[in-house]
Amino acid sequence: MVKTYAEALQFIHGRDRFKKKPTLDRMRQFMHILGDPQEKLNMIHVAGTNGKGSTVAFLRDMFMAEGQTVGTFTSPFITRFNERISTDGQPISDTDLVAMVNRIQPVVARLDKELAEEGPTEFEIDTALMFCYFASHPVDIVVVEVGLGGLYDSTNIITPAVSVITTIGMDHMKILGDTIPKIATQKAGIMKPGVPVVCGRLTPDALAVMDQTASENQTDVRALGRDFTVKNQPESGWGERFAYTWADHRWQHLEIDLLGQYQIDNAATALTAFITYHQARHLPLEIADIREGLKHTAWPGRFERLNDEPLIAIDGAHNEPAMVEMAQLLRQHFAQQDITIILAVLADKQYDQMVKTLLQVRNVHIIVTQFQGPGKRAAATPQALEGAVAASKRVTMADNWPSALKTALNNISGDSLILLTGSLYFISEVRQYFTDSEK
Repeated sequence: MVKTYAEALQFIHGRDRFKKKPTLDRMRQFMHILGDPQEKLNMIHVAGTNGKGSTVAFLRDMFMAEGQTVGTFTSPFITRFNERISTDGQPISDTDLVAMVNRIQPVVARLDKELAEEGPTEFEIDTALMFCYFASHPVDIVVVEVGLGGLYDSTNIITPAVSVITTIGMDHMKILGDTIPKIATQKAGIMKPGVPVVCGRLTPDALAVMDQTASENQTDVRALGRDFTVKNQPESGWGERFAYTWADHRWQHLEIDLLGQYQIDNAATALTAFITYHQARHLPLEIADIREGLKHTAWPGRFERLNDEPLIAIDGAHNEPAMVEMAQLLRQHFAQQDITIILAVLADKQYDQMVKTLLQVRNVHIIVTQFQGPGKRAAATPQALEGAVAASKRVTMADNWPSALKTALNNISGDSLILLTGSLYFISEVRQYFTDSEK
């Protein structure tokens, strides 16, 4: 039995992250012993390479705008573990987290004994905590983000009202496969018979996998760019504005406070899922609620401003597809400003290609550095990026990110942007630093 919050976190983070053989059998057994709490929940399931967190946030805020109570399950956290299990944006309390850990701990011990070295993983425990919490603290709907992949993700024991797949890109290739169709097959694994599917902006080969898998599950796909569309309606200032069209839904000048074409895509994907959910439940739609929910959506660490003068922002872009989107955002919104990017990434990422992509933006200078790194996952050292540094005069190195930030602040002009990016874990560390500095 754990008595403190620290002991609860020690129990959670002390588990293995992966097992040799992917399976959902262990998770189903785990939940069955706990009384299958997931069976009591009304859910939307969100998978994808990038954009999952923002899509969850847009869905949460649209449901909240119409008066629903909304549970969310997201990963990773930005500041504290509790953020992963939230109600109407408010994280689970330390007391409730300790109580949930004490509820599942005896079951984990039992499975450890019965399954030898194949007991529950860290993420399976996270997922179990979420199911148990929302079953005992009821909400109207839970928006559940997939942890990794989809097919064998521990969240994939649910039958949601709507399945959402945001994007498909090259990430986690050692686990999910080394081609877009292979990765798409893993993501498409969240589809369930008869459950409608909403997809974001996918390549033709990824969408073909989605359509085929949907057909096998006797359902259909609503895809961005094919079935529903968006049109950017640029305006000055922070945020984006766009037109949305799907069937007889045609709305102009929808506004979001997040930057980037990809955030417009995420908002449109979330909106289509929101409409689909209401159609399936025969619920009325109010455009005023949709506008309010989209406009007020905030998601920490997604091109988030930490300081105005000078402008300092953080973004959790952590793979090559996200850096392509980032480069587009920088060209669109900051073409006339000097940009210094402080880049720190995990060692298992395509960091050389990430650097090359960012350097395609002509007014970018990059300082590669490092951060602590989460648990057993190492951050890439600046020395590992020496090849990228040697290849361009616009790339330099710093031993750690605080010294990189100091260098950037000393060298910027008045109208400049400093962007810290490369890993959600990295920006979590940066965000905590800035938060502590304000106290």
